[in-house]
Amino acid sequence: MRTRTHGRALQGRTAVVTGAARGLGAALAWSFGERGARLALLGLEGERLEALAAASGAEAASWEVDVTDDAAMADAAREVRSRFGPVSVVVGNAGVAQGGLFADTDPYVWRRVVEVNLIGSAVTARSFLPDLLHTRGYYLQVASLAALGATPLMSAYCASKAGVESFAQSLRAELSPRGVTVGIGYLNWIDTDMVRDADRHAVLRALRAHMPPPARRVSSAARVAERLTTAVDRRQTSVYVPAWLRAVQAVRACVPPVVTRDARAWLPGLEREERFEATGLLGAGGRADEQRDSVGRPGPAARGNAGPPGG
Repeated sequence: MRTRTHGRALQGRTAVVTGAARGLGAALAWSFGERGARLALLGLEGERLEALAAASGAEAASWEVDVTDDAAMADAAREVRSRFGPVSVVVGNAGVAQGGLFADTDPYVWRRVVEVNLIGSAVTARSFLPDLLHTRGYYLQVASLAALGATPLMSAYCASKAGVESFAQSLRAELSPRGVTVGIGYLNWIDTDMVRDADRHAVLRALRAHMPPPARRVSSAARVAERLTTAVDRRQTSVYVPAWLRAVQAVRACVPPVVTRDARAWLPGLEREERFEATGLLGAGGRADEQRDSVGRPGPAARGNAGPPGG
């Protein structure tokens, strides 16, 4: 395990990362471990989580849990506390995404994106709040450029990320007098399974192609994780990766009319040229979420859809 000479705030502290099985969550686990944190890794893919905990070189353990399940998350929080002691850092990272025209999207899939990204974040914060109050800790909410300016073709994701931003801001105001810091990470495209899967779908390739050039660029998960780890060390209330997203924050009121104007120009033509099929939940993480409750999930007829979601 590498030892750093800077950023010692995580040394010997217990950090929880949700959605830790792959992508940004896994990169955060590596980054936190390198700075000496004890790791509690939460997510749906139990075998991947166990392998990451074993390979991290840190004192680490994993819990296979659905972040939207209040009772299961409360149990996980008690087990983490019993194993490692009170938690000092929690990262609400678990998330899923799907793309497509709102009218064509499976209602269950649309709702699930909001449940995981928004409700799952709230359940995570609630489950570990007693620890954070005890340690005067730090909660980091992973948000997105989508919280600053919604786009067409990703209505559920944009709604959920705008929601987690507002949730985190409200939580910050409540917890600040009690010594707990709440930070928000505003992120753009990251090289993860979810984003790579998005590029396979015409609907999301078109969306990216019509974004401004800086907004199309993809950052490595390791780079983003390093920047977020520094934000945790410094207890920052906001972190922007890449840094130019801070400028979007300053002019966010201007973004919706610009997006609407641009969509009027390019969306109708692309709809005529391409069949914009809804994607379903994206990436291997999305597929893991779809499999988590295959018995309890309503069938296609009950969902009012002719078939299962794609992706």
